[in-house]
Amino acid sequence: MNTYEDLIQSKPVVLVEFYATWCPHCRRMEPIVKDLKELLDGRADVYQLDIDRNEDICNREEITSTPTFIIYRDGREVWRYSGEANGNTLLEKVESFL
Repeated sequence: MNTYEDLIQSKPVVLVEFYATWCPHCRRMEPIVKDLKELLDGRADVYQLDIDRNEDICNREEITSTPTFIIYRDGREVWRYSGEANGNTLLEKVESFL
């Protein structure tokens, strides 16, 4: 089992989405995040963490709403956004750190 630190350092640029299965905004973001993974094609890792299964990480990362997206570069947080997001906007944001 990888630690959160391993995940955020798995590539130079990593996007993490904190979501909840019961969150309607998260459900609407699901196909967008899936497309994002395909469009990035391995240039950046994309992880989705269920807040109900990762409470310790959520507390440490101060996740207060879902969905929350965090971009890490070289293991350090460089961008954070909470709420629904346009897929192109998310893609451009991730690519800006590549």
